[in-house]
Amino acid sequence: MIVFEIIDRLKQAGTPFVIVEGANELAEVKDRPGNTPAAYVFVSGEASEDNQRLTGPILQRTAVDLSVVIITENAGGAEDAARDIETLKAFTRGLLLGFTPADAEPLEHITGRLQQARDGMVWFEDVFGTAFYQEEQP
Repeated sequence: MIVFEIIDRLKQAGTPFVIVEGANELAEVKDRPGNTPAAYVFVSGEASEDNQRLTGPILQRTAVDLSVVIITENAGGAEDAARDIETLKAFTRGLLLGFTPADAEPLEHITGRLQQARDGMVWFEDVFGTAFYQEEQP
């Protein structure tokens, strides 16, 4: 559910993104999305801690890494595309840093990395972290 909350947040009025979708749609993108700028949101990792209880139903804290892949294209060339990606990163981070999804901790920025840059198209992945608790249902 956290992914859908982030997608909805990135689709808010005034968003610069033409496309905001999930992992399934990203998997369909070969060289470039149908339109840009685009953002694709998905869970890129999870890690659960040990059970926090000695007896009774299991309770675990689960840390989640959420990736936002930002793709933009600028016919003006590499310098213009680089400027565009910086603007899109700032917008995305401004919306997501400190955002608290339902039943989870506030989002923190973990890392960002360039995925690809070619022919005026830039792919950049930002990773945000949060955590939630999972409890065994007796």
